[in-house]
Parts: sequence; C-alpha cells; structure tokens
Amino acid sequence: MALPEVDVVVVGSGAGGAPMALQLARAGLKVVLLEKGPDYKVDDYVHDEVGMTRRSFFMPVPWEEPHLYRTGLKEKFSRSNAAWTANCVGGGTVHMSGFFYRFKPMDFRVRSLFGPIAGSTVADWPISYADLEPYYTLAEAELGVSGVSIPHPFAEPRSKPYPLPPVREHPISQEIDRACKSLGLHATPTARGIISQSYRGRPPCAYCALCGSYGCEVNAKSSTQAALVPAMLATGKLELRSCCMAREVTVAPDGRARGVVYQDEHGVNQEQPARLVVLSCTAVESARLLLNSRSARFPKGLANGSGLVGKNLMFSGFGRSRATFRIAKRKASWPWLDDAAPFVQRSVQDFYAMPDDKQGFRKGGTLGFLWEHPNPIAAASDLASPGEKGVFGKALKDKVRAYRDSKMLQFETYAEYLPTPTTEVTVDSSVTDKYGIPVAAITTDRHPVDYKVVRFLVERGEEILRAMDPDDVTRLNQYGETTILQAGTCRFGRDPASSVLDPDCRAHEVPNLYVVDGSFMPSSGGVPLTLTISANAYRVADRLVRRLKREGSGAVKG
Repeated sequence: MALPEVDVVVVGSGAGGAPMALQLARAGLKVVLLEKGPDYKVDDYVHDEVGMTRRSFFMPVPWEEPHLYRTGLKEKFSRSNAAWTANCVGGGTVHMSGFFYRFKPMDFRVRSLFGPIAGSTVADWPISYADLEPYYTLAEAELGVSGVSIPHPFAEPRSKPYPLPPVREHPISQEIDRACKSLGLHATPTARGIISQSYRGRPPCAYCALCGSYGCEVNAKSSTQAALVPAMLATGKLELRSCCMAREVTVAPDGRARGVVYQDEHGVNQEQPARLVVLSCTAVESARLLLNSRSARFPKGLANGSGLVGKNLMFSGFGRSRATFRIAKRKASWPWLDDAAPFVQRSVQDFYAMPDDKQGFRKGGTLGFLWEHPNPIAAASDLASPGEKGVFGKALKDKVRAYRDSKMLQFETYAEYLPTPTTEVTVDSSVTDKYGIPVAAITTDRHPVDYKVVRFLVERGEEILRAMDPDDVTRLNQYGETTILQAGTCRFGRDPASSVLDPDCRAHEVPNLYVVDGSFMPSSGGVPLTLTISANAYRVADRLVRRLKREGSGAVKG
C-alpha cells in the first residue's frame, strides 16, 4: 500500500539518521523517520542484567534475526548476532558507554601520510578534518558532551571547548596519570556523551555505573533518543514510526529512488514514497538493504553498479587487559580505592601513530581505561569458567570473595582496522530473518597488520597497569574486533569507479539517495566512530539543505 509522498524518508534513528532527520525537519521538509525497533521509554531502562543484556531487549536473537558470520573465505558461515548494534529508537546510542572521541586530522589522509599498504584498500577521505570540525562542535553541543581538552602530542584542533565540564572521575585516574608520567606518556581525560550537569531540559548523570549495555534511566546519556528525538518531534515536520522494518528501497523509471517498502508494527507491508531517501541502518544493515533492493535497472542491488556496496567493511581492532587491586591490602595506602565513582575517565593516545615502521605498522590507536563492568552474572560466569575446566564449590566461593574485595581496572583498545578486499557484507537468500528478508552474510578476512597493532597497544597498556603495582595483570584479548563499531561498506569518494557515495554521501548512481551511518568511511580511525558519524550527518544535512535552497525547493525555509 503506497502512502502519501513526503519530502524525505530516513531509515534508522541512531547516530547518523537522527541528526539528519532533525536538520531536515528544522529546514521545513516533511520527514518520516522509520525505526525497526520499539520506542522505549525511560521507565523501560531498568538495572536488570538478564532482561537488558541476556535477552533480546536491545540485540535480536540469532534464530529470529541472524547475521551470518565467518572469519576467512574458507570458513563456513554460522548464525550470530555479532555486528548488531540495537533494535530501538536511538539505535546503539541508547546502550553505548558514551566514549566520544574525535578523529584526528591524520585519519582523513592515512594513505597519503603513511603510503599504500599491500593487501589493503585503505584510501584518503574526500574531505578534511577542517571540513568536519565545525560539525564536531555542533554535534557535541546538540548531543551534550562532557569533557575538557588538554594538550598532548596527538590532540586534534578544536574551535570551541566542550559544552559541559567533565563528569566526576574516580581517584584511580590520578594513579594512571602518575604511572603514565613515569613512562613518558600522556594520560588525558576522556570525553563522554553523558551530561555532567543539567542540559537542555535533561538532568545530570546519577553515577549508577551501568552505562554500557543499558539504557539511561534519567536521560543523562546523550543518546539520540534522549537528546535529539524530542527536538525533531517539536518541529511539527517529522513523524517517527517505530517497529517498522525496511525491506526495500524502490526505484522509479528514471533511476531515482522512489521510496521505502517496510513492514509496519502490524505486520503489513507499506510503501512510503519520498523525494529523498536517507539510509542510516549501520554499515552492515544499510549494505544489506541496498543489496536486497534489486530491480531490472539495478540487478546487483541499488547503487551497486560498481560492485562496491558491502565491500571494504571495517570494525575496530580490540584488545583488553585487566589489573586487580585487592581493597584490603591497599586500604592504608589507597583509602579511596573502594570509592563508588564509576568513571575512570582516562585515555592514552601516544601510540595513535608511530614515527617509523619498526613495529611493522605506522597507524595505531587509543587505549581507554575503565572499571570492569559490574554485571554480577557475567562476573560469576567468568570466575567459574576461566578456561577449559570449570571451578566449583569452595574454590569458586573463594574466588567470589576475592572478587568482592577487588577493584578491577581494565583498558580497551580502539585500533585502526585496515579494509581488505574480502572483508565484506553480502546477502544470502537461503537464510531469512523473521520478516522473510535475506540476511547479511559477513566475512572478515583481516589484514595481518591489524594483529600487530592490537598486540602492540595491549603490551603498552599492560606496562601502564604494571606501573601501578597491581596484585595481578591478566591479558583478556589481543586479537579481537569490536563489531558494533562498523564502517566502510558504502565508502565515499570523488571517483564512481572506486566509491559508492560522493563527498556529500549521495549515491553516485542514484541522485536522491543518501547513506549517513558509518558506511561512508574509507578508513576506521583509532577511536570509536559514534561522534564522527553524527558530525558527518550534520555536515551532509547542512550541504543538502543549502543545495535545496539554491534549487528553489519550496519545502525548505528560506
């Protein structure tokens, strides 16, 4: 059933889709925002580990909405919920930890600065940091970011300070500062998408310690649901439709996108015609939607004449180690150790880039320090099954007692993840989700340099932990990847032969189709992607509105 035409239909309400929808609605365009998940309310976000993290509250279960996943072309695919972010209004920004870093100027010119890398398709961006910097500033103000910028070797230029002061940090941060100074390193405060004081009608953080994997019960986390959805609804120009799963982007005879076919909350297929179509479903899911949108004009998938939709998939290189500090032993020297403050608030970026290739790579990444997540079921499970043999009875009780007398400081890495020709998203028509739609099939075939980068960062992070004289340091992961941080499947560029989107994130082959999630990125950076996705969406919206004004669109406010 075809509905009345609107100016814009946006698919996805997360880091990219919400800013785009908001700015277009502010400009006076009539916007429909489709979100496949429910529109949760603040009262739905409870501290229930089972309900929030071990059920399908945010992430779908593989038997209903699987991704197919394999490592290497020779492996078989298996069903997984890896590379899902969230099914809800606000997307992954709702259950994120809120680590809001900017990319560095070098991230836009990785190939030019460090040279081509055999076996990788890494490319320069068609825009510069200077082009994006005003929109970083805008995104930080619109979402609400708390932080303070201090000088360090890889500090990025800023035109304005953060809009909010930093959140309260645990005293352990001072020990990290001392340890880093002793090693000649620079510990810097971590900016957070969590408001430290009342901001634009939202209350400040309650310091509950349950940010990651949970929604915020006070709206202090700067999700797009909390920060942007009220503003977009207040324009009177936007309709938010939740529980609506996009199935296909349809095409008119002239090759332009006609609209989006979706299954509504009642299970009925609808078609929303629109003058402009914007996708922001995550890099994996936007590629899936385009590849499933086949027609006589686009037999390989919409905007895929180059065959590049789904190619160049990137995640973030992940490693993690943990230091254990026994509270009873430290009570005299560190009386503050059992302070309940949940935020460590320290990052190290001294290894963001290397001065030479002696380590086997030039582009590195970031170490982010944080307390181990306090989920009790996850902790008990980890204690009971540390290896091939489980721990039971008194031995397990002793480990639980030691755990309760410990503070566990860890770091995570955010490492450059090089794109390769065979790390990609395709679709598999033999496996469908609960909507009957062919699922995304993800192949990761990682570049060998990725492993060198992550291992190097883990080793440097462990040096910092050991300089704090802990009771124990345990390496938890040195070769992982963070699949909720996704990029690259519709990279932007100036040449249609080597990119899917133009510099304004408009499809080369479909002039009224835009993609504004992480799909556009030609390189992954050495930090989480969320803030950059939002900043770019503000940039794209601004340029689109300007173009429509030049063309004399009657729907756009002059």
